[in-house]
Amino acid sequence: MKVFSRGQPSLFGDILDWMLTPLLLLWPISLALTWLVAQNLANKPFDRALTYNVQALAQYLHVDPHGRTQFSLPQPASEFLRADSSDNVYYQVLAPDGHLLAGDAGLPLPERPVPVRRGGTAADPESLMMPDVSQDSVRLRDAEFRGLPVRIAYGWVPLGRPDLGPALVQVAETREKRSVLAAEIIKGVMLPQFAILPLAALLVWLALVRGIRPLAELADRIRARRPDDLSPLQDEAVPQEVAPLVGSVNDLLTRLKVSIATQKRFLADAAHQLKTPLAGLRMQAELARREGGSAADLKESLEQIGRASVRATHTVNQLLALARAEEGGSAQAREPCDLAALTIDVVREAVPRAIQQRVDLGYEGPEPGAPQLTLPGNPTLLREMIRNLVENALHYAPTGGAETVEVTVRVLADPAQQLLAVQVEDNGPGIAEAERELVFQPFYRALGTNVDGTGLGLPIVVEIARQHGAQVSVAPARPGQNPPGARFTVRFQDLPARDAFEPPG
Repeated sequence: MKVFSRGQPSLFGDILDWMLTPLLLLWPISLALTWLVAQNLANKPFDRALTYNVQALAQYLHVDPHGRTQFSLPQPASEFLRADSSDNVYYQVLAPDGHLLAGDAGLPLPERPVPVRRGGTAADPESLMMPDVSQDSVRLRDAEFRGLPVRIAYGWVPLGRPDLGPALVQVAETREKRSVLAAEIIKGVMLPQFAILPLAALLVWLALVRGIRPLAELADRIRARRPDDLSPLQDEAVPQEVAPLVGSVNDLLTRLKVSIATQKRFLADAAHQLKTPLAGLRMQAELARREGGSAADLKESLEQIGRASVRATHTVNQLLALARAEEGGSAQAREPCDLAALTIDVVREAVPRAIQQRVDLGYEGPEPGAPQLTLPGNPTLLREMIRNLVENALHYAPTGGAETVEVTVRVLADPAQQLLAVQVEDNGPGIAEAERELVFQPFYRALGTNVDGTGLGLPIVVEIARQHGAQVSVAPARPGQNPPGARFTVRFQDLPARDAFEPPG
């Protein structure tokens, strides 16, 4: 039941409905119960008076020496019995044989008939039809007499002789005084309710307004904030029921702050990384346009422009990949991914570049399709992660040396511990121990490599691994040898023992 209809859902309106609806529904029930109670209360004093009159009239019954039932009511008593300014009072006295001794003949008889003697004698009491009632009790009933509703008190009066049955005494009274008293009781109860009900509704309204005031204050505090203010809301002054909402808003503000910080960092990184190749492109374009330049100089400038555009394109792709990885794994579609199948695809794509650089690129690990190789994730991001590891190994692979350059990609699975890992290993110069944590930071490049790059490949790997519940580590591939090489390991699920991921042989 909606006391107040509204278009938009309202917490205030719903609470008000739930509080006022029972009140409005119970009010007519209360009125009906009040009516019944008033009728009962109005009957009690007048019923006692009728009962007393029956008992008083019974005192005037007696049996004469000839065995005849007599009723002698003094005139003053008769006048007092009928003296009532509001109601009419009637009485009736019937002998045991049913004939009228005094009173009104037409007064309705009770449902139980008057006992009549059927040829018995005093010595034969079994011949009398005695009613199965308590002879000294007075009963009450409602009836109608002369077209008016009446209340009747009646009783069977024993006459003290076994050969005579009981006499019947009835006193009836119209119901005017009872109706007036019941109406007064009902008015005394109902009239205050007509004033109390609106007052109760007003008090409920005021209580709700006061109760939801903290919500309005919270809304005002949020509305007064500056657009760049993402600090958590203070939850000390809010009610206990609103604290979870404030906590959720604070969590949203924290995630929004992280998202905005990521976007700002991306814009700053993009501006920083694109500034150099764009400046080079502009400079080479100016050199190509200068007068007096030879064809060789023009060709050199065009080659520099081409290389700079490639670097700019690679930087933009890396920045976009990092931004896509930082969006969060929950925003990406998840599906079962075969890590071996993804790794083999990436290795196949990198074979032409490896051949061009004279690098021995290979894959070691199980064939795709095994159940222990499947993990939930985003195949695009996982493929990007493996591609960056492989490209990083190829990018820093030494060229021109006597030793054959090798890059090995492995997928390691441990069905017993339900662990899965991917490794990319090379026999290059390796990474100094002091720099092994730094290489995972954006735009950091290891010193002494003299290799051009963006410094974003490994941060992309770390971010994608984090989104898939994995950790990335780096260690020498050939400890104690020169060059030591580098081995990057991405461990999914729980971290296993170090020996579980050592390469075979």
